Amino acid sequence: MLNEYEFVAIFLAAVAAGGVNALAGGGTLISFPVLTALGILPVAANITNTIALCPGYFGGAVAQSGDLKSQGKILIALIPASIMGGLAGGILLLNTGEKAFDEIIPYLILFASVLLALQSPLRKWLVKRGGKYSKGLLTRIWIVIPIAIAAVYGGYFGAGLSVIFLAVLGLVLDDSLTRLNAVKQVLSLSVNISAAIYFMFSDQVVWAAAVVMSIGALAGGALGGRIAGKIKPDTLRIFVVIIGVAVSIIYFIK
Repeated sequence: MLNEYEFVAIFLAAVAAGGVNALAGGGTLISFPVLTALGILPVAANITNTIALCPGYFGGAVAQSGDLKSQGKILIALIPASIMGGLAGGILLLNTGEKAFDEIIPYLILFASVLLALQSPLRKWLVKRGGKYSKGLLTRIWIVIPIAIAAVYGGYFGAGLSVIFLAVLGLVLDDSLTRLNAVKQVLSLSVNISAAIYFMFSDQVVWAAAVVMSIGALAGGALGGRIAGKIKPDTLRIFVVIIGVAVSIIYFIK
């Protein structure tokens, strides 16, 4: 059972995670390590973190709903793939033993950190690309496959999922970065909600922590929205990447 000081710690971690997600992404790299540092087993910490941060994803999707006009066809195609992928990732997580997941954690965190580091170059490429439609290996039909695969990863761990979604969408869809971001938000919400609903029926959720963190994530998201123009996302992103790499090194050597 967590004590009052530990509840304060996870609340602050969730505030930071919610704010970071609103500004730059990668909040899981902050909140998940705090949960494990307080003695919560890795699988339970990951599940609790997924449920706790869902309100933040919902807020992000609602905030960008105006950029989803005329996106109905692509959302109808991709939301089911995101839901099924998130559910598959959740099932995979619950069937991964604590020891195995503990061994995978440093690789997952390092992978997420690398993805986050690539986010800024990816955005610059998408802006430069400026609506030039690519008919390479991916088409509007085959986009469902990489989205579903990414969703499985999102349901399993989730950090860096937004970067994967944005990359896949940018390769295929002829649209602006703002509208691609809106689609990405809805898909990320779909993945996390499907995984979270599945997790709710497990015995792995630390509900007291999840409730406290949900409140913190909402507060952090609101705060992040307010100071969005005052903090450079790239600067914050570098900070989170450094934290992620440091945490992965700690997990590697522990």
